[in-house]
Amino acid sequence: MSTILLIEDDQSIADMISIYLSEENYKVRFAPDGKQGKQLFETVHPDVIILDVMLPDMNGIELCREFRTLSSVPIMMISAKSEVSERVKALVIGADDYLCKPFSMRELAARTGALLRRSTMNKASSEPVRAEARTIRVDTEKRCVYGRNGIVETTYSEFEMMKHFWLHPGKVFSREELLNKIRGIDSFVTERSVDVHITNLRKKIEEDPKDPKHIKTVWGVGYKFEP
Repeated sequence: MSTILLIEDDQSIADMISIYLSEENYKVRFAPDGKQGKQLFETVHPDVIILDVMLPDMNGIELCREFRTLSSVPIMMISAKSEVSERVKALVIGADDYLCKPFSMRELAARTGALLRRSTMNKASSEPVRAEARTIRVDTEKRCVYGRNGIVETTYSEFEMMKHFWLHPGKVFSREELLNKIRGIDSFVTERSVDVHITNLRKKIEEDPKDPKHIKTVWGVGYKFEP
């Protein structure tokens, strides 16, 4: 049974959500404010967080940001604020979904299920390979690259190249093929730009950039990625 952490200060709304999700076979833990929400987060290890934007003791957006620095748990923001700027702000700082009040309980349950399925798929993609944990992982939806020490900061072009490698492990790509993947953001890039991006990526993800284990050169052809 999946555990939902619900952080909502409106008791009537919280009761409706708790009852409906409980009937959908979820275990719901409720907190009426941010302080208690953080305490429950540390003890119950939820599978999904449903977080209200307007809390009595803190801004839900900032609490979302804090949760995201600690965990990749799916977070759904709920709010009476329907402005596009508010939704964008929440998604940019790390929320996975945003639902405007008033909303249907059926839609809430459906979105919760979708977040859980997506989370399960992401966890499956990072399971051990040949008894050794992957040291590199790419989340294409959140546009994040994860290394040994957490999130790796990448440029737009570096991420596009890394995503292409990740989706085709072991495949050898020519410089021209990789160039076509990043040309959309900069029409003036050259094949030399590919080598520069490769060098930068190796510095960011390889334990020893001079002896790369993941992004390998295939002499006379191009590059390939070994996860």
